[in-house]
Amino acid sequence: MSSDIEIARRAEINPIQKIAHKLGISDDNLELYGKYKAKLPLSLIDSEKIKNRKLILVSAISPTPAGEGKTTISIGLSEGLNRIGKQATVVLREPSLGPVLGIKGGATGGGHSQVIPMEDINLHFTGDFAAIEKANNLLAALIDNNIQNNGSSLNIDPRTVHWKRVMDMNDRSLRNTIVGLGGTTSGIPRETGFNITAASEIMAILCLAEDFHDLKERIGNIFVGYTFDKKPVFARDLNAQGAMAALLKDAIKPNLVQTLEGNPAIIHGGPFANIAQGTNSVLATKMGLSLSDYVVTEAGFGFDLGAEKFLDIKCASAGIEPQAAVLVATVRALKYHGEVSVAELNSPNVDAVRQGLENLEKHVENMQKFNICPVVAINRFVSDTEEEIQVIVKKCKELGIKVAVADVWAKGGEGAEELATMVAEAAESCTSSMQPLYDWEWSVEKKIETIAKEIYGAKAIDYTAKAKKDLKVVAELGLDNKAVCIAKTQKSLSDNPKLLGRPENFVVTVREIEIAAGAGFIVPITGNIMRMPGLPGKPAAENIDIDDDGVISGLF
Repeated sequence: MSSDIEIARRAEINPIQKIAHKLGISDDNLELYGKYKAKLPLSLIDSEKIKNRKLILVSAISPTPAGEGKTTISIGLSEGLNRIGKQATVVLREPSLGPVLGIKGGATGGGHSQVIPMEDINLHFTGDFAAIEKANNLLAALIDNNIQNNGSSLNIDPRTVHWKRVMDMNDRSLRNTIVGLGGTTSGIPRETGFNITAASEIMAILCLAEDFHDLKERIGNIFVGYTFDKKPVFARDLNAQGAMAALLKDAIKPNLVQTLEGNPAIIHGGPFANIAQGTNSVLATKMGLSLSDYVVTEAGFGFDLGAEKFLDIKCASAGIEPQAAVLVATVRALKYHGEVSVAELNSPNVDAVRQGLENLEKHVENMQKFNICPVVAINRFVSDTEEEIQVIVKKCKELGIKVAVADVWAKGGEGAEELATMVAEAAESCTSSMQPLYDWEWSVEKKIETIAKEIYGAKAIDYTAKAKKDLKVVAELGLDNKAVCIAKTQKSLSDNPKLLGRPENFVVTVREIEIAAGAGFIVPITGNIMRMPGLPGKPAAENIDIDDDGVISGLF
């Protein structure tokens, strides 16, 4: 069986100008990054055109170690839509370099459903992550410099500063560090650490910003900490927003690439879905909607995480909404939720599939809570049996939900034509309008309770003493009218990663609440959320190589 990189290398790759011409973009409006990548100017965004375009959201059931192929389905669906005569663009997040070299390898789809040039996209791309890293770390440097220099000091209490430096690499040794060692000229010693770049609030800000003015305002609103006399300090108090935004002058522009079948793909931004909004940038989505009749986009992890945040945070902030939503399910994932071990997932087990359907059913219910039209996509794997697939089809029909089998890994867009036809029909016939789950003006507790009970299925919420104290801080800062972005494990509908399927009668415990005032939301933390991953025992990097001709291998 050919690897993803071999399939991508055999594909005909077009000059990026040819892809741009499909979208009506002239050469003068392209900022070229080599032959096959380009930045798109924000002037191409047209709010009037957006009103009449169709946005398709792709999400999934609760993810498993086996992988559900959400990105692969998103790309394949876009190919399928183009095959049935719909002008479509897929809009995706950028891969984070740490996971690419760590546990999972590349993140550009798979098989015959990929975006290319996959090596470039997975490794540095157009430098957006590097720019975000520099902007984040500039603020960190300004904070420590202000603490050090008495003459211009804001009198910041170092104990209250939670802003960390970032880098786009998995490195557990950097999670907790001490800076300022080496004497009085080297700064004030304090505890801090590193997050991975995708977990930076700057990433979340960039992906919600509408223009440079909005970008600077959001950066200026970043909450830094307190002075010794208990006054709040924001990034604007350090005059940081101008220089930080200047470092992002190119990173704010969406990137244009292509699919294996020569259709447009826009890739931009990459916030995590368990601690941030988990979707590509507002600007990328609006760019796609300005240039195409249909836009297929995805939200990270399951519907309870990325999709909920896509709808309640991104859509509410940007004034957009999807006309249809696709829920990706796999036979293997349903068997996993039916208590089958990873080692046995390729073995036929109809009963386990049937048992795991409760997870799919809950996610379908969640989709309907937002008043959007759902379609279930069964991502076919070679190990699937027809009997197992029919169990899923039968359940969807019982629920009154459209369902299609998609074989995009093996067949690309051809394997998604049935799915594309269903999705197009849903998008064009759906008369309902998306309904957010909560009003931002509600109390923080009511917003958290609504998500936890309605989407996760919790029976109650418990707040630690630290979380109760944090709630008071949020209110004192006047930030209780912001969206809530609950940090939760992706492995379960609950906050306990061991509870598979459809857990019930559980209590969600909020340990603490962080403030992301620049991004425009607060972050209730449940469980242990890792923002600086470590490398696994055998990192994906060990399989990656480059030959004397510059040809890369081993990047899956």
